Amino acid sequence: MSHNETALLAEVVPIVEAAGALLQKRFTTEPPTLTTFDEIVAAINANDDAVLDVLREPLLAARPGSGWVEDELAGGPLPPGEWWVTDPAEGNINHVHGLTDWGVTATLVRDNRPVLTVVHLPLTGTTYTAVEGGGAHQDGVPLRPSRKTALLGALVGTGQARPGESVETFRSIGGSVTALLTAGSVLRVSVPATLQLIHVAAGRTDAFWQHSDVRSGLVAGVLLVTEAGGVVTDLQGVPWTVASTDVVAAAPGVHGPVLDALSTAGTS
Repeated sequence: MSHNETALLAEVVPIVEAAGALLQKRFTTEPPTLTTFDEIVAAINANDDAVLDVLREPLLAARPGSGWVEDELAGGPLPPGEWWVTDPAEGNINHVHGLTDWGVTATLVRDNRPVLTVVHLPLTGTTYTAVEGGGAHQDGVPLRPSRKTALLGALVGTGQARPGESVETFRSIGGSVTALLTAGSVLRVSVPATLQLIHVAAGRTDAFWQHSDVRSGLVAGVLLVTEAGGVVTDLQGVPWTVASTDVVAAAPGVHGPVLDALSTAGTS
């Protein structure tokens, strides 16, 4: 971890935490009044717009010359250089329904490698950080993946990456869920991906896989898992990149067994 990246991290943390404080002010656990799809979309967009107003310009100023990825649901490689990939309300669908699994993320991607990330969860006041080569941390405490070596009793997770996935993707999710349950795992299916990846990095869960490639939901968690000492590949076992169309992130001892189980479902 270079001195420049250490200094940048120190700048980015308060920016993301300030964005999280704003998102928390917009949150209520009261039963939602949303009744239609259009109302849900409007509430999600309102959250995004409000938080982006306090997130975008400070991040761009903190890294002169960096670019900004506009579409948070996009996937695939980026042009060369440095890009901010953010989610101003990761888990937005939970936020607008009064659920607690949401936060704010900001990740610097350099030449298609996530190199610095900050994830803030306002309701717990917890901040996760990682810098390439510098480890992953929760409020300054190093993260480590679990030590499990078998799927029997392993806690694993998956989820939907974006609205409107293809029928083929839904079938792949269903087949992979059956395969991991058959292998003896205990399964969590939830969104957002970042929070599931945080749990893998912290050793609270053992693996996460996803049949999709939304950058903003993966780059932060992938860097956290990798820097914590976990293993991140695609479903073929090839090291994950932003060009990958799927992902498996796991503790070292269960990564191979997860891939094996997924191969039985015909999803790899």
